[in-house]
Amino acid sequence: MLSSLSRLGFTFKRLLSLLSTPPKMAYNTEVLRCDPASISFDSASRPVISSQETSAALLRAAKLLNGKETVAFPTETVYGLGADALDAIASSKIYAAKGRPPDNPLIAHVSSHEMLQRLLPHSYAIPPVYEILMRHFWPGPLTLLFPTNHEVVPPLITANQPTVAIRMPSHPVARALIALADTAVAAPSANSSGRPSPTRAEHVLKDMNGKIALILDGGPCDVGLESTVVDGLHEDGNLRILRPGGITVEGIENALRAEMGDGETVPKVLVHRRDFRDEAMEQAPTTPGMKYRHYSPTVPVVLLRITAPPSSVQPQSVQAFVESIVSKRPHGKQMRIGLMVPSDSPLRARMTAFGGVEWVPYLLGRRSEPEVSAQRLFDGLLTLDNMGVDLIVVEAIKEEKEGLAFMNRVSKAAGETIWIDSSEV
Repeated sequence: MLSSLSRLGFTFKRLLSLLSTPPKMAYNTEVLRCDPASISFDSASRPVISSQETSAALLRAAKLLNGKETVAFPTETVYGLGADALDAIASSKIYAAKGRPPDNPLIAHVSSHEMLQRLLPHSYAIPPVYEILMRHFWPGPLTLLFPTNHEVVPPLITANQPTVAIRMPSHPVARALIALADTAVAAPSANSSGRPSPTRAEHVLKDMNGKIALILDGGPCDVGLESTVVDGLHEDGNLRILRPGGITVEGIENALRAEMGDGETVPKVLVHRRDFRDEAMEQAPTTPGMKYRHYSPTVPVVLLRITAPPSSVQPQSVQAFVESIVSKRPHGKQMRIGLMVPSDSPLRARMTAFGGVEWVPYLLGRRSEPEVSAQRLFDGLLTLDNMGVDLIVVEAIKEEKEGLAFMNRVSKAAGETIWIDSSEV
């Protein structure tokens, strides 16, 4: 098998050894403003840009991508750190800048269906269920697993797996940049590996300044959590959600029911670690976010659950929880604790009634608005971290709709989970 990597004279192992060397602070990172409202697309998916400033910024970014450099840019989910997905040397700079483990694959982003076809084996026919999902959710925060064309996609992108994860972002800046570069763009979140994903350009600059060439500032991200990753390549015909995200399970199920004809069997939508486990895939993941701890700020995160705990766990009272925090403070120091809770949560009033702590609230929207909680999660973790709190406490929400993705990320960010006695709240 001849890959673009081997044609360049590099073995996969050789590139992995290069990635073990931390990047030097070699860049004078530029930040250029882009106006998403100035970008539209014609019938051939080509960008039409009315702002001269935005056009110049996008052309500058596209030139850097074509020159094997890295560029951070907004998507509807989070800010991505992009490089040419079809060039192994360019993509290796993503791993170096982030300190990303080399067995953690990347998602390739495309701007059109024609660009999608370039990444797939010539004989591959896109299955009808994928066609349904693409009609409903592309462009958008949905990633699909496809068989990879090894002649085109370097093994560094797929972590040597036989599949490649692909999505078409809906953010105008992201889609226009990919179209102007005229290549698929690998783009994990634009942050150091393991940290919360950035949802604003200033988040990227604080973390990646000096490590990358350019940041396109397109304003805050609308979704705020990474894309939903779906694997529909199994013989049973069911869809497996490997990572919940911006597209909900309920949305996928509704789309399938709306388009499947009478007599057709509607595929099941199975969620990893909720409906199935795959130990082999967790050790050699086919998509990001499955193997390593993610989304953690520099201070500890505690997840508070009010639901019934496992039989082996004894729930705590609110007072006992707060007192346990206060008891750990250094002598004579008042602790500052970030409190991420829904705006209508009774837990907030109960906890802040206790003294000995300076509470720093960051509200997540109402409990009936999981999409708002999801959009604010990473911004809240980064904002509170940058404010210098000693600890961040996050209240769990229902694992429904966007709440499923919210809880997936918080569970990975938290170093400890505490169950609070539900009778108190």
